[in-house]
Amino acid sequence: MSAVPAQSVPAPRRIETESQRRLRPAPERAIARAKPTLGYAVIALGSVAVIILAQLLLSIAVTQGAYEIDAYQVRQAELAREQQTLTEDLDRVESPQFLAMNAEALGMVPNSSPVYLRLSDGAVLGQPTAATGGAAASAPLVPNTLIDGVPLVTEQQGGNAENAAKPEHAADPATPNQAAAPPAGNGLPTPATH
Repeated sequence: MSAVPAQSVPAPRRIETESQRRLRPAPERAIARAKPTLGYAVIALGSVAVIILAQLLLSIAVTQGAYEIDAYQVRQAELAREQQTLTEDLDRVESPQFLAMNAEALGMVPNSSPVYLRLSDGAVLGQPTAATGGAAASAPLVPNTLIDGVPLVTEQQGGNAENAAKPEHAADPATPNQAAAPPAGNGLPTPATH
């Protein structure tokens, strides 16, 4: 054995006694328990109703926005078609054949021998001659079938080339310094010269 003297170990203490281990009822005190009031229920139901109403209003607003977007897209498609039609009409009436036909209807004739002016020294290149010819001289070599139904400038004004040369509004002879107003719808506008 060992040479160390034995130490005495105290006996374990009981933590709980038998009487302490028994269950006993809680003291009956008059604790006033707060019963849920009607206000909490009203607040809860009101907040649920507000959330549902807000969701309904947002849904209506989003749907209305979708209908507006759809209407704008339909209008945009209509305007794109109209723009395409107008662009095609513009291409048709600005073709060289149509311009030549309109110029001929207004009394112009093509010049088969053009003359050029050189700006560097002012020299005239070519032999100037008066333009002669008629419908046969300006007939297109390649006909444009796109302008077959398009009326000429003189036909659009409701008259012929003779009416186009006569202005509707002339200057009043009583006022000598007043310049002649350009024609409102017939003929080409010309400046007043003195």
